Amino acid sequence: MIGTTIEFYDFYVYATASVLVFPQVFFPTGDSTTALLASLATFGLAFVARPVGSVVFGHFGDRIGRKSTLVASLLLMGAATFGIGLLPTYAQVGVVAPILLATLRFTQGLALGGEWSGAALLAIESAPQRHRGWAAMWPQLGAPAGFLLANGSLLVLLSVSSSEALLSWAWRIPFLLSAAMVAVGLYVRLRLTETPVFARSASRGDAVRTPKARLLSRNGYEVVVGTFAVVSTFTIFYVVTTWTLSYGTAKSTQHGLGFGFVDFLRLQLIAVLFFAAAVPLAGRLIDRFGRRPILLCTSVAIAYGTSFGFFLDPARSSSTLTLTFLILGMALVGLAYGPLGAVLPEMFPTNVRYTGSGVSFNLASILGAAVAPFIATWLTAHHGSARWVCTWWSPRR
Repeated sequence: MIGTTIEFYDFYVYATASVLVFPQVFFPTGDSTTALLASLATFGLAFVARPVGSVVFGHFGDRIGRKSTLVASLLLMGAATFGIGLLPTYAQVGVVAPILLATLRFTQGLALGGEWSGAALLAIESAPQRHRGWAAMWPQLGAPAGFLLANGSLLVLLSVSSSEALLSWAWRIPFLLSAAMVAVGLYVRLRLTETPVFARSASRGDAVRTPKARLLSRNGYEVVVGTFAVVSTFTIFYVVTTWTLSYGTAKSTQHGLGFGFVDFLRLQLIAVLFFAAAVPLAGRLIDRFGRRPILLCTSVAIAYGTSFGFFLDPARSSSTLTLTFLILGMALVGLAYGPLGAVLPEMFPTNVRYTGSGVSFNLASILGAAVAPFIATWLTAHHGSARWVCTWWSPRR
């Protein structure tokens, strides 16, 4: 859980900064909507990189082991995040600034592409069959924990520094802090041992020369099924977090809810606690009732999509309605996300499990998350209502 928390912290601190800071720091000033869309486009680059990372890290994870591959992914994520904290701004170097930002964001995606499946495999391949759902839940908790750390650190900065200081230098602090967190993660991961399941597979000589080729030739169907099983979870999470942060803090004259940054971050931090609470609940439920019934129950999110227009109408905007919307969304994310650490790896044989589960998980990130905040922002800006996000959302479920 510690390693996944650190990597998700690195990933999410960028997500929040892409709304609050980067449009003003790394892109030309002028049209604020255009700058925000450009910033969200760099945010989406990481999701394009994630399937590439899952193939690259999956190759080594399936051939040489889970532990050493996870150490490499953590180092790469830490280096990219720390590098973002050192970047020059658009005012200093012009168009070079967003190019460098995009490059490092792509690198973050490569690293996270190798992180998730490895952490899930360490958990389930070391646990008894009847408790795999509960064991696989622990790395899943890294997502809400990383979100709390990332947005909590930005909330502190917003509370103690002026807007000028935040845009000038203070935004760099959460990125630079990543170095210390990575050091802690490395200490933990270097003390881990290889999973018994992989060790037995390796001793039998089950490793294949090219896991990607074996996966495509024998497990292509499982990759497709796994991918579409995860799409909705990504979409709902990044709409509820990244897009709502932008929409919630935009002025009512700009088709937003008019919250201050600090006030809205507080609401998100409260809501993410329900995400964290739902993950272990989902782990218990899938061990008791099975994987499929619990995943099917999360289809209730279809009805949640129809609530956008009611909860997010600027004419009736209130902290209570907005918080209710965020809590419902985060709880549904937790119930859908919690089982994935067991569901996806169990779909693949040991010798392609790292690659297969990672490719499915990260392809879903492109379909469900990379474009979700961008599309939602564009729809709101061009049609002036969150109801249009609902119209787009419902068919995706």
